[in-house]
Amino acid sequence: MKRIYLDYSAATPVHPKVLQAMTPYFEDIYYNPSALYLGARQAKKALEDARAQTAQILGAKPSEIIFTAGGTESTNLAIHGVMQFFAGAEMLVSAIEHDAVVKPASNYKNKLIKVTGEGRIDLESLTSQITDNTVLISVMLANNEIGTIQPIKDVVKLVADIRQKRHASKNPMPLYVHTDACQAPLYIDVHVAKLGVDIMTLNGGKMYGPKQSGILYIRTGVKLKPIITGGGQELGYRSGTENVAFAVGFSKALELADKGRLDRAKAMTELRDYFMTELETKFGAEITGHRTNRLAQNVHAIFPGTDNERVIFALDDAGVSVASGSACSASSDIASHVLLAIGKTEQDARSSIRFSFGKSTTKEILVEVLALLESALKA
Repeated sequence: MKRIYLDYSAATPVHPKVLQAMTPYFEDIYYNPSALYLGARQAKKALEDARAQTAQILGAKPSEIIFTAGGTESTNLAIHGVMQFFAGAEMLVSAIEHDAVVKPASNYKNKLIKVTGEGRIDLESLTSQITDNTVLISVMLANNEIGTIQPIKDVVKLVADIRQKRHASKNPMPLYVHTDACQAPLYIDVHVAKLGVDIMTLNGGKMYGPKQSGILYIRTGVKLKPIITGGGQELGYRSGTENVAFAVGFSKALELADKGRLDRAKAMTELRDYFMTELETKFGAEITGHRTNRLAQNVHAIFPGTDNERVIFALDDAGVSVASGSACSASSDIASHVLLAIGKTEQDARSSIRFSFGKSTTKEILVEVLALLESALKA
């Protein structure tokens, strides 16, 4: 039985071209890039070439790109780094952020930004909670569970106005915008100059790159403390011997994501809209998240009166892999804070399933999944 995979938001297979680009740095050029001999210099060049290419795609400077071991490390560096530099300051986070943002933020003075029933942040809630002591606002570009895309440019514009007022009043406290964009690069432009953010997290494992690869973009002038100290690698922000193979793999994955983004987004949007309509008409499902301002590959639905674990296991037995929400916290029995934040009940959360599409997804596959889902819901 050939399995059907519909959990691309959780993990993507490594693209063959990414694996090909990485392989030499496992087998031949495996040296420590901090050493002085020829092989080490070759490794160092590959690392810096990967940094330069990543920067070029994102519209950043190479000195603004820090390679990390994935999205969670990047968000932790962003939050702990800024909040420890500005001890006693406060931050704002949206109510539907990933746990990799919510949990680090809980160590500091923080407030939640309310969201609408579709998962879009309430700009009035954001504005009303900014004080003279607010230093960081963290709003994800696109939600990993319900797929809703946030109005980041509106947040950036609001922050720019506040910065001007602080300058006029001689308030020295900066105000930074961080966005977790891990789910975005395959479908949304993550050019930092266009977004206008100060700090951005990306994850290679969500875009056909290796797991445990990622970057943190830190705009020149942003102040933060490193949270991993030692030899001072990664421009002093992230000590430890650099993982050259994974940096190369991340850079290649980002290149491939950027090249095919528009066509990929168009194709996935057509499949997404078809599947959402079928779920509503055939099963009476309730689609969560914004209908159109959402990730092209994301369908999150509530099936009233069902037990999502039972349905997921039934689909798994039938050869279909789907998820109940964020796989990063899938072992938890606690109802999704994302669904609760948009006004859903704990029962709604336990009746919800996330389908996320990728390179192997076709309309024919979705037709087959709909038939298997009908059986699973009756099981």
